[in-house]
Amino acid sequence: MTPLLATRINLIGVLGISGVLLGAYYVQFVEGEFPCPLCLLQRLAMLGVALGAMLNLRYGIHTRHYGVSLVSAVFGACVSTRQILLHIVPGAGPSGFGSSVMGLHLYTWALIVFATVILLIGIMMFFETQFEDSSENRSAKSIGWFVKAVFFLVVLIAAANVVTTFLECGIGQCPDNPISYKELF
Repeated sequence: MTPLLATRINLIGVLGISGVLLGAYYVQFVEGEFPCPLCLLQRLAMLGVALGAMLNLRYGIHTRHYGVSLVSAVFGACVSTRQILLHIVPGAGPSGFGSSVMGLHLYTWALIVFATVILLIGIMMFFETQFEDSSENRSAKSIGWFVKAVFFLVVLIAAANVVTTFLECGIGQCPDNPISYKELF
């Protein structure tokens, strides 16, 4: 695998995570469902996954950048698993927090995303040629306008996450089952 191909795969990964986070904001603002504290932690973990890939885009492909994404994905998978286990109620019919998307709750989808990220990073690590410091890798470090736009999108999503979390939780503990923005009402 060439460094340029690895860079493109990382760019696709950042776009995918951004799409997932934008989908979560759609559920929050359009469908009116407030994220619970565990959902907020999953969003934070997804931003960590995106950060590792963005580091690869900006500074070239390195194992430590994959490490940032991998640790974030493992953390997110643990949080997602915890939330899934909290809502398993045998024989009680459909249960869970929030509405479902294609039959699965958002936290279940989050676990699928995190497990996929862990698997893909594991596969990417098999290709050592992506880590070579060639002229192709150095040219990958120069950021084009599209990559800058993707960076701006992720920074915008992260800033929105900070603002909406503050509006929902204030400076104290977030409510277990949020029904409004604490700082607006």
